[in-house]
Amino acid sequence: MLHHIVMWKLKDHAEGADRSTNVRKAQALLQACAALVPGVVRFEVGTAQPGLECTYDLVLNTTFTDHAALAAYQNHPDHVAIKPFMKAVVQERQCMDYET
Repeated sequence: MLHHIVMWKLKDHAEGADRSTNVRKAQALLQACAALVPGVVRFEVGTAQPGLECTYDLVLNTTFTDHAALAAYQNHPDHVAIKPFMKAVVQERQCMDYET
């Protein structure tokens, strides 16, 4: 199994909206990608909870059967289509891939 975890901290204001609006939009865009390709074992999109200490606003926690499934997801046209929005609103991004 290949685990792919991405965390984003969003800008206070971007694309004509505030951070919380953009977090909700990014969350919806990511969730729409959950079933794009075969080989997705787990696909979770989470947002930071109010009142809890957190350094990032949004997390994608996924598991794929193998590298080919992750590559298919990353190159799927629907996933590629959300990247311009994400790049416009993101201040920081962290990613980690690991196998189990």
